[in-house]
Amino acid sequence: MKHFGFGCMRLPLVTSNGTEIDYHQFQEMVDRFIEEGFTYFDTAHGYMHEQSEGALKKCLTSKYKREQYILTDKLTSRFFEKEADILPLFYQQLQQCGVDYFDYYLMHALNAKFYEKYTHCHAFDVVKGLKQQGRIKHIGISFHDSPEVLEKILSEHEEIEVVQIQYNYFDLDNPKVQSQGVYEVCLKYDKKIIIMEPCKGGRLVKYLPPQALAIYDQFAGSPASFALRFVTEKKNVMMVLSGVSNLEQIEDNMSFMKHFKPLSIEEHRAIEKVTNLLKQNSDLISCTQCGYCTAGCVKKIDIPHLFSLYNHVQTESTFDGARKYAEATETSGMASSCIKCGKCELSCPQHLPIRELLGRVAKAFESEK
Repeated sequence: MKHFGFGCMRLPLVTSNGTEIDYHQFQEMVDRFIEEGFTYFDTAHGYMHEQSEGALKKCLTSKYKREQYILTDKLTSRFFEKEADILPLFYQQLQQCGVDYFDYYLMHALNAKFYEKYTHCHAFDVVKGLKQQGRIKHIGISFHDSPEVLEKILSEHEEIEVVQIQYNYFDLDNPKVQSQGVYEVCLKYDKKIIIMEPCKGGRLVKYLPPQALAIYDQFAGSPASFALRFVTEKKNVMMVLSGVSNLEQIEDNMSFMKHFKPLSIEEHRAIEKVTNLLKQNSDLISCTQCGYCTAGCVKKIDIPHLFSLYNHVQTESTFDGARKYAEATETSGMASSCIKCGKCELSCPQHLPIRELLGRVAKAFESEK
């Protein structure tokens, strides 16, 4: 099995600030992915404003034989409130994806709070039953919390075969993410590992300062190649997901993942230098563009997009942030619209102080209004 997986959380859009998927480009991406011998696709019910599963049915499962691809989906906490809700949701997911079974089915975005809910609703028992029926081939979890919480979950559920974790060279010692500690718990329990956010939502590609780009320019390959290769060579890693959003990105990723080569000593040193540079720039917002924060926002603020605009302004002197911000907030809430209810922060995998950061965004873009 090749180690590169197609993450379907950030699919191409018709317009940069819209929600309509560019199906023509997505079809090209799927076709090229399959053509190059890659097979693994990852989705979830809430991805792309609940359009990701249907997009896969349109561009993948209705066009290719079932044995030509591996499909992972997830049970997300905000779509069920009690045990009786789980099976109808699962069968809805099968229907929307256009398949009879999932190769991998993950308990989504587990943390201490969500784990209590999954336990109370007997979600693990329901999923084990679905595996016995052949509707699921492998049971797993995706995880966003401390090593201690992961240890508790794995010690109580030996049926878990695979753990999807956030892991990248920038977050190894990040106290909010604790990537290295979480990774080591996976090794302790000898679990197969799926890596998500190897490029930290694009921060390790799109927002690199000129000094960092100059370091990588001494070697062959894009900044993304350093990020993906860094995690791919780690022990027990079975799959590395890339949330590609256009054809150019997936072509780049496939170019170095098809014939994978581990990083050289010199390339590892380059990553260390870039990491140190990034840690010196504390102005960037460490948002990975997952979009979990927007689901419960009563003011309909497109938080990830506004954070992205803010980061672009910090790193690109020619970026027309004022115009882009005005366009982005024509149909959604402004940063200053935040009522500080805190719902967004409860769902943020990066544990960002979103309310405070929206204040920073408002100050940057709305001060002249």
